[in-house]
Amino acid sequence: MSGRLGRRPKGLGLRSVAGQVFALQAIIVVLLVTAGTLALLFQARYDTERDARNRSLAAAEAFAHAPGLVDSLKAPDPTALLQTRAETARMASGLDFLAVMTPDGIRYTDSRPELIGQRATGDIARARAGESFTEIFTGEPTDAVRAIVPVRTEDGDIVGLVGAGVEIQNVGNVVEDQLPLLFGTAAGALLLAVGGAALVSRRLRRQTHGLGPLEMTRINEHHEAVLHAVREGVMIIDADRRLLLANDEARRLLDLAPDAERRHVTELGLDPRTAALLSSGRVVTDEVHLAGDRLLAVNVRPTEPYRGRPTGTVMTLRDSTELSTVSGRAEVARGRLQLLYEAGVRIGTTLDVVRTAEELTEVAVPRFADFVTVELLEPVLRGEEPSGAFTEMRRTALNGTRTEHPFQPVGDVIRFVVPTTPMARALDAGHAVLVADLTTAEGWQAQDPEGATDALAYGLHSLVAVPLLARGVVLGMANFWRAETDDAFGEEDLTFAEELTARAAVSIDNARRFTREHAMAVTLQRSLLPRVLPELSAVDVAYRYLPAKAGVGGDWFDVIPLPGARVALVVGDVVGHGLHAAASMGRLRTAVHNFSTLDLPPDELLGHLDELIDRIDQPDTGGGQGGGEAGAGDAEDEGNGGNERMTGATCLYVVYDPASGRCTMARAGHPGPALVHRDGRVEFPEVPAGLPLGVGGMPFEATELQLPEGSRLVLFTDGLLEDRDRDFDTGLGLLCDALATTGRSPEQACADVLTALLVPAPDDDIVLLMADTQRLEADRIAEWEVPADPAEVSRVRNAGAAQLGAWGLDSLSFTAELILSELITNAIRYGAEPIRVRLLRDRRLICEISDGSSTAPHLRYAATTDEGGRGLFLVAQFAERWGTRYTKRGKVIWAELPLTTRDSELPGLPVPDLDALEDLAW
Repeated sequence: MSGRLGRRPKGLGLRSVAGQVFALQAIIVVLLVTAGTLALLFQARYDTERDARNRSLAAAEAFAHAPGLVDSLKAPDPTALLQTRAETARMASGLDFLAVMTPDGIRYTDSRPELIGQRATGDIARARAGESFTEIFTGEPTDAVRAIVPVRTEDGDIVGLVGAGVEIQNVGNVVEDQLPLLFGTAAGALLLAVGGAALVSRRLRRQTHGLGPLEMTRINEHHEAVLHAVREGVMIIDADRRLLLANDEARRLLDLAPDAERRHVTELGLDPRTAALLSSGRVVTDEVHLAGDRLLAVNVRPTEPYRGRPTGTVMTLRDSTELSTVSGRAEVARGRLQLLYEAGVRIGTTLDVVRTAEELTEVAVPRFADFVTVELLEPVLRGEEPSGAFTEMRRTALNGTRTEHPFQPVGDVIRFVVPTTPMARALDAGHAVLVADLTTAEGWQAQDPEGATDALAYGLHSLVAVPLLARGVVLGMANFWRAETDDAFGEEDLTFAEELTARAAVSIDNARRFTREHAMAVTLQRSLLPRVLPELSAVDVAYRYLPAKAGVGGDWFDVIPLPGARVALVVGDVVGHGLHAAASMGRLRTAVHNFSTLDLPPDELLGHLDELIDRIDQPDTGGGQGGGEAGAGDAEDEGNGGNERMTGATCLYVVYDPASGRCTMARAGHPGPALVHRDGRVEFPEVPAGLPLGVGGMPFEATELQLPEGSRLVLFTDGLLEDRDRDFDTGLGLLCDALATTGRSPEQACADVLTALLVPAPDDDIVLLMADTQRLEADRIAEWEVPADPAEVSRVRNAGAAQLGAWGLDSLSFTAELILSELITNAIRYGAEPIRVRLLRDRRLICEISDGSSTAPHLRYAATTDEGGRGLFLVAQFAERWGTRYTKRGKVIWAELPLTTRDSELPGLPVPDLDALEDLAW
């Protein structure tokens, strides 16, 4: 055999494995290259023909719609006017022909002058019917790819046809020009592939030493014979933890099934500890494992890595039954360590106090105790600091090997009034207390004689009571009981019980702190959100806000009334969770309220917010006096999260005008709204996506929509759609389905959407805001154009008084006339055309005067010697509210009056003559 291994064949003979692989690879490469070349040929032909169609149609369309073409066709001699233009257009577009024809196909122009005046062949009926089309034409004068486009007048009448195209011969020439490149590429690919196959086969030849299949089989048989002659168990496990090979000794020691190969190590029927060792792949030396009545010394080593990646493990087994005593003790110690390890993994998986206590009982039963009870102080359950008194606790968790038990149920108050009970002694001493025999625990029996009698009759015989301590403070009590196990707790169990309970106490204290912060954050968050939405005629609004289970975030919303019966709908999300996110949300919502009073467009408002966040996030550099005290204060602030910065926020700002039905919106890194039509159709309008607030100085862009009557706007945060098991697009589809049902109120629609999308424990806050938009009826709007003539003031004032009378608002006539007179007069004097007046009858009477000037009026007190300057002061006194908002081309000055005004409510001002108001100025 060694002689065979020493020979090195010079070539790739077909008898070797490498030669056979090379031949197969070469055949596959030839087939693939041939198929690819043919596919490229067909694709080139198709692409060339498609390009000819597109160019022909584009040229025909362009020429058919060229200015003056219709007039030229109506001229006495169209050929003289169009022949030169047609030839110029043909050569510019790279076509073979471009012809202008009558609707019947008679050529006015053609690239071949001898064809002018002849009828075009082929089917042109579709073009006469008004359809533009392309086709593969076969016939006289030549086969071609051509397009025919009708020429229409402004009235839609067809007065001619335009045909353009490329001859089939030229299309084929393009493909033929590409043949050398295609064949050259194919030849190069073939050479590279064959060369690669030769390199692969050569490497395979080196690795197989040029052996053929028969020779390799014989070597494998020799190796098998040597492997099974060894009197030590050998198992080879691959990287997927499946058994590749087990010799006879390993099968005997582990009692493996005949078909054990290729099974996963967990399916071999091994001892759980042995199976876990093989699954982990860790390296061990002479580790003792149990296999039936045998004790095996196990060694595990990884196989040689291949290219830096492990390929599996090898385990050897030796029968070491004589080490049973040492093995038993090691097993107990290993079990305790394993249990402590599991406690570190399984206890504290959630930030819930009750669930953490339950996890402690689940870890300890049944491997350490038969029953475990956990009692916690009432302040701990509420997330508060323990008060220091621990004579009363509430049972929080109970677990055991049987469902029937003599213990008080979960939820009962447990009292430790007898100081000699094991629980009271443990709490007083601050460490675990052991009662090996409960029949001798007189204090325990004296505290509850009836309960103690039932417990002893049930079989409880041993107890370890351990206080739950964290940071030296008692949180509660854990009691470990044995009933099923005959062995009583011993001294060695005390240390283990204290270690196990200490790990649980830290997790419970962390959960308590989280519960306190979560409750504070939820309270702060809800206090900063709108409690009562304003009553508006523009929208009918419903909302839902749900804080996250794992930690309150910074999601928020608002509904802000704006002048002119308009409304702003706002939804936002501050990055982060906890108190800082809630406080940042409150600052951001306040800023939005303040900026909305300026009546800014949505994109400008977001720009101001972005600049504001950038300013308030600047680190505080101090600058106070007394360096030592200031440093201490800074350290305290940092510990309380006072120096946290707002890392970013998203916002969607929507303004709806019920008078016109227009909706303007802009967003900063936030999902856009959904628009639900009256028929249930759902769409998501395209809103330019800006960067999140506080990220970086880029301008925002607004978009404007005309909303259909009866449509519904839906604003939301990404927590409604995304979750750890659901991506954004999937959530968007579910939202679309949930919104499609018609005939529901906003409240019912909110409930249905949450039912469809809400997960049991959301990872993020959820805000859902639905607004049914409403239009202001036309008979509640009055508008007038005002020429820049002071004489028009009286006319518009009288028209306004007449409109108020028609609305039944005669009691407001004087006040409204006064305001109109003053505002129109000043618009004429200091503004610019166009000047418009609009009255809106909503929940209030709204007077709006717009002009083309951006000059803003300012309220001031006029001196006694001033001839004017009192007009705006009168407006401010008589109107309930007034203000200015800027438009793209000017400004709007508005004033609001309540619909019912009693004379006693009017300000105590001298009433001027309305005709004299034109003499007043700002």
